[in-house]
Amino acid sequence: MTSTWTATDTGVLTLPSGRLIRGRALRRPLPDGPTPHFTVCLLGTQPPPLPWESRWLRWPDFRLPGDRAEARQTLREVWARAEAERVEVACAGGRGRTGTALACLAVLDGVPAALAVQFVRRNYDAHAVEAPWQKRYVCRF
Repeated sequence: MTSTWTATDTGVLTLPSGRLIRGRALRRPLPDGPTPHFTVCLLGTQPPPLPWESRWLRWPDFRLPGDRAEARQTLREVWARAEAERVEVACAGGRGRTGTALACLAVLDGVPAALAVQFVRRNYDAHAVEAPWQKRYVCRF
């Protein structure tokens, strides 16, 4: 049995395959509605524990992941689990690192890397993927 987001849930990005992944800002209150089954926290320092399954991916603000191989593996897991579970990626503000991760997930879902940032800005947040090196990271993902 699958239990994913709905496309109208706050912060949810619909990928071309139909997978639904939520992006959010950890510094804001948890959105109303169902809670995630799995969260990847994209932060420079270890976050406090969440009451559901979560993983910390070291990713300092306005930077790139500390371990690119770990980031690729973690984002592949997020993409795979999104088929049947409510998964989310989240950073402090919900735009730069979260947008970059969502753009990488769009690449995994078949969006051409050169168009992934535009896809996320159009379908998630117009200000997603804040730094030029984050855009380059997505293009090379």
